[in-house]
Amino acid sequence: MRGAPTFVKYLIMKSGRRSKHKPHFREIASLSSARKDGSNHKEKPMESFDIVSEVNMHEVTNAVDQAKREVSTRFDFKGSDARFEHSGGEITLHGDSEFQLKQMRDILSGKFTQRKIDLKALIFDKVEEFGKGARQKATVRQGVETEMARKMVKMIKDMKMKVQAAIQGDQVRVSGKKRDDLQKVMAMLRDTKLDIPLQFVNFRH
Repeated sequence: MRGAPTFVKYLIMKSGRRSKHKPHFREIASLSSARKDGSNHKEKPMESFDIVSEVNMHEVTNAVDQAKREVSTRFDFKGSDARFEHSGGEITLHGDSEFQLKQMRDILSGKFTQRKIDLKALIFDKVEEFGKGARQKATVRQGVETEMARKMVKMIKDMKMKVQAAIQGDQVRVSGKKRDDLQKVMAMLRDTKLDIPLQFVNFRH
């Protein structure tokens, strides 16, 4: 640069400083475009929860045991064939008549309530009468059945909010970006009073 004119030296020095310390116009435009389209911003993670229908089977066993004890000690059942059989999620009521089975249903339902088990989980079949006796089976429901799950998914979609509902086995997962929307879904399901017990679990955020 010794023999170069002064204005040439000035241009060379200016160019060097710009390339070393300042971004070119194209680089500035590129950064500005990235900010506008949001490519440099992280997406907010989805929040979610699961809708389940679960019953504490240990409490069911306790309720049935208490019902058995009451039947065995009540005077109006003395000498009858009244008894409860319990295996897994199935309870069978045995009695001398349909009227006696009704009394046993009331006893069992009362014990369920005492143990804080939702009676909507207990489904009774029709009474079977034979000879001098009668019996009735009851099932303790566990999980959200497919038909009910589809109904809930439709109800959630009809709310027209930015949430998604998907059936996953015997439960339904609800997800969305806003916690308030998820809480509105829970409130709607509570107010609808469906004929199965529901719990909201596995909150993720």
